[in-house]
Amino acid sequence: MREIYLASDSKARKQLLNIFGLKFRVLPSKVKEEKGAKGLSYVGLVKRNARKKAQEVAGRIKSGVVIGADTIVVQDKKIFGKPKDLKDARRMLKRLTAKPQWLYTGIAIVDKDKDKTLLDYEKTKIYMDKLTDKEIDNYFSQVSPLDKAGSFDIQGKGAFFIRRIEGCFYNVVGLPMRKLYRMLKKLDVKVFLLVTLSLVTCNLLSGCSTEYNIVTGQQETYFYSTDSEEKMGRSIAKQIDKEYKMVDDPLIQKRVEDIGKKIAAVSDRKDIDYTFKVLNEDEVNAVSLPGGYVYIFKGLVDKVENDDELAGVIAHEVGHIVARHSIKKLQGQQAYSILRILVAQAPGSGEVGAASDAAFTELILGYSREDELLADQLGARYSKLAGYNPHGMISFLETLDQVNKRAPLRPRSYFKTHPYVPDRVRVVKQELGEKIDFDDYINIEQESHN
Repeated sequence: MREIYLASDSKARKQLLNIFGLKFRVLPSKVKEEKGAKGLSYVGLVKRNARKKAQEVAGRIKSGVVIGADTIVVQDKKIFGKPKDLKDARRMLKRLTAKPQWLYTGIAIVDKDKDKTLLDYEKTKIYMDKLTDKEIDNYFSQVSPLDKAGSFDIQGKGAFFIRRIEGCFYNVVGLPMRKLYRMLKKLDVKVFLLVTLSLVTCNLLSGCSTEYNIVTGQQETYFYSTDSEEKMGRSIAKQIDKEYKMVDDPLIQKRVEDIGKKIAAVSDRKDIDYTFKVLNEDEVNAVSLPGGYVYIFKGLVDKVENDDELAGVIAHEVGHIVARHSIKKLQGQQAYSILRILVAQAPGSGEVGAASDAAFTELILGYSREDELLADQLGARYSKLAGYNPHGMISFLETLDQVNKRAPLRPRSYFKTHPYVPDRVRVVKQELGEKIDFDDYINIEQESHN
C-alpha cells in the first residue's frame, strides 16, 4: 500500500480518515488560502486552493499520494472561511445562523508516482437555528471556532443548532468521504485493506454501520439497521402485549397517545413510527423500546398533576429513542437474544418470547446516568416545542423525589439508575436557559449535555 499524505492539520479531517480505516501521515500545507479571485466560481476557488495545497506537499515528498482540501461557506454571495479571531467568529456565526448557507469543499489528489492530479468538489446546504449572543459565547467557550470554516462544527456541539442539511454530511465535517473514495479508486489506491474481521462479521450478520447521531454529537456504531430495530421493537412489544394488561380506560390511552404524537412530531427522529401505550401497572415507571415503542405505567399517569408533567415524561422516553439508547444498551448486553429475535422463523415461538422478555427486562432496569441526563435535556426541549410547559418536567421530578424518599426501591423502579433529582432539575433548567441556584449544584454527579 502506497504512502498517503494529508495536506492538512485539521482535527476533523484526520478523524474522518481514521474512522474510514486509512493509514496516512499528516504533512500540513504551507500554502496561504485565497479568499476570493475574480473570474472564479465558488467551486473553482475551493478546487484551486485544494490543488495548491496538495501540489505544495507533493513537492516535498519522493513518492506517495497527497490529499488536499479546502472549505468555504457561502451566504448571500459572501464567502466565509476560517475566522481571524473570536470577534470575527462571533460576527460570522451570528450572520450564518440567520438564514441558510452553502458549504463547498474542494478536493485535490496528487499521485506523485503516476504524475496525476484529480480535482473534484462537493457542496451541502445547511439550515441553522438562530442563536443569541449568549448562546454563541457559550458555544465558543467549549469549541474553538478559529480552525473551522464558518466558525462552527457539526460533529460536536454545533449539532445542537444545525437544524438540517441537504447533501453530504461528511462534507460539513471536513471531507466528503464518498467523493474521496471514488477519486482514490480511480488512482488504484487501495483503501479497505485494514478492515478487521469483527467489522466484516458485523456487516454480514446485521448491516453494521457507523452513523452520526445528531443529539449525542458522536459517530456511533449500530449492529442493526433502522428496519431491524423496528422489527426488534415489534417482537418485544408483541411479547409485552401478551404478558401485561393494558389499561381498559380508553380516555387514559387517548390522552397518552395524543400527547405522544405531538412530542414525536417535533423530535429529531422522524424515520420511525411511534407507538404509545399505557400498562395497567401501579408502579411509577415508564420504558421505551427500540423502534419507537413507549410504555407508560398507570401508576405514573396517576401521579402527574397535568398534561405538562405527562408530556415531560413522554418526551423523556422519546429522547431515549431519538438517541437510540435502547438499541445501544441491548446490542451491548443482549446481542445473542437480539439475534434470536431477528432470525427466528416462528415469531410466536417460545424462544422468541424468552428473548423478548429478557430484552424488556434489561430495558426496564434503566439506562446509564449519562443517558438519563441527555433524555431529560431532550425531554425539556421536545415538550416545549410541542407546546407544553417544560417546567412540568421539574414539578414532576420533585414529585418523584418525594415518592422516592417515602418508598423503598423495588426491582423495577423508575429510580434504579436515574441520577439524583437535583441533578436532573439542573439539566432541565440549563436546557431552558434558566439560572442555576445552589440547590441545583449540591448533588451534581456529572456534566450535563450542553
